[in-house]
Amino acid sequence: MSETVVETKPGNTVPGKETAGKGKGVNPLLKLALEFGPLAIFFFANSYGDRLFGIASDRRIFVATGIFIVASLISLALARVLLGHLPRMAIVNAVVVSVFGGLTIALDDAFFIKVKPTIVNALFGCVLLGGLYFGRSLLALVLETVLQLDEEGWRKLTLRWGLFFFVLAALNEVVWRTQTQDFWVAFKVWGVMPLTMAFALAQTPLILKHELKSADAAAE
Repeated sequence: MSETVVETKPGNTVPGKETAGKGKGVNPLLKLALEFGPLAIFFFANSYGDRLFGIASDRRIFVATGIFIVASLISLALARVLLGHLPRMAIVNAVVVSVFGGLTIALDDAFFIKVKPTIVNALFGCVLLGGLYFGRSLLALVLETVLQLDEEGWRKLTLRWGLFFFVLAALNEVVWRTQTQDFWVAFKVWGVMPLTMAFALAQTPLILKHELKSADAAAE
């Protein structure tokens, strides 16, 4: 069954009769595990790869990258089975990890896996802000199954996330260029995720202010 929606302005939807549609009734802890799992595996493989696989310490990043690719693809397959659909972000992440991870292994150069977050976050920022420039809130295409905001709300939220992605890109550049490889891996796993979650929670007042109410809720 799908969710019936009433179209308002482009990019905005108001829930009508809600049913168990795409993105509904999904355990948030399951989604977090699918997103964070491959990163955690990457961290532990890089931290203990020399002990687990009997390799030189300077080769850990390459073994960890190969495992990261496999874990990302498995996570994508699990998302399809457990969630019933393939999240757009998960698809993008799996493709990018495979491409940059593959280059890292094929060319024996950790530069590619280190610069991947910079390129991906900058790309997301460009897409979101570029969409706003042309009058489209592309963030609504990703979050419309879980959020219903008015046009101004989508515009402000998209602007904030677009700028935040550029901040993440800049942070990644600073960290991998100035810190040790192990520190960068730890920051990628244990630093970026908390920062992103904190930023997302900080958007709650904006979301509540611009949230569209269903007809049933408005009548109560």
